[in-house]
Amino acid sequence: MHIRKPDWLKTRLPEGEIYRQVKGIVDGHQLHTICVSGKCPNIADCWGRRTATFMILGDICTRSCRFCATKTGKPLPADPDEPARVAESVRLMKLRHLVLTSVDRDELPDGGASAWAATIGAIRKINPDTAVEALIPDFNGNRENLDLVIRAKPELISHNLETVERLTMQIRSKAEYRRSLEVLKQVASNGIRAKSGIMAGLGEKQDEVMELMDDLREAGCTVLTIGQYLQPTTLHHPVVDFITPEQFEKYRVAGLKKGFIHVESQPLVRSSYHAEKHI
Repeated sequence: MHIRKPDWLKTRLPEGEIYRQVKGIVDGHQLHTICVSGKCPNIADCWGRRTATFMILGDICTRSCRFCATKTGKPLPADPDEPARVAESVRLMKLRHLVLTSVDRDELPDGGASAWAATIGAIRKINPDTAVEALIPDFNGNRENLDLVIRAKPELISHNLETVERLTMQIRSKAEYRRSLEVLKQVASNGIRAKSGIMAGLGEKQDEVMELMDDLREAGCTVLTIGQYLQPTTLHHPVVDFITPEQFEKYRVAGLKKGFIHVESQPLVRSSYHAEKHI
């Protein structure tokens, strides 16, 4: 059944000269972005501000999460030239803050961690003043692989829980709620700011969101994003509720009281939206 979106979820269509310039840089360097692959509703705003979330290791994921619009299947081999192309695109876009993410590459022995480290290193080499946020997969809980990313020293490492513990098995393919908390704990224990994000409207209860906040704080996470889940296609998990802006504000206030340094909680918030504020 189709549920009509409320007015507060309306966005404008991509347009403008800066948007076209950013699109030209991304396309010209044969790069992928979660902005496009994930059908992000904020692409017009972000690209219009010369920001984008680069997605490395291709655009085909080995997992098939029920909330995500990214393609799933057998990925192509990792491209050894991709780190240099990402770094050059960051230079051309004159980014002060970069969000880097990737598809899950469970078929690779290191889950793609070495490609993560190489890309961060390439960015650092020609963009020493650009702050890097790494929005990472769970690497199947392999601590050594996660350490490869940690040793590359991004300013912030983000790993999304996506939803409350009760709904995790329904929503996330292969991922485990407690394993994701361990990923964030390892990040925080190494002195790097840890961040996570969830989607609201999947059927979660308010008390479950509060429990999730407590779990994240115990793991050392200090930045949290909460946004409305939007169903990418009819094959994906349906929207159970459209959460009101007032409820999002309640979550924001509650998170700050629980000790988060920054809580971004609004209907159109995504993990990388206005990410420069989180550092």
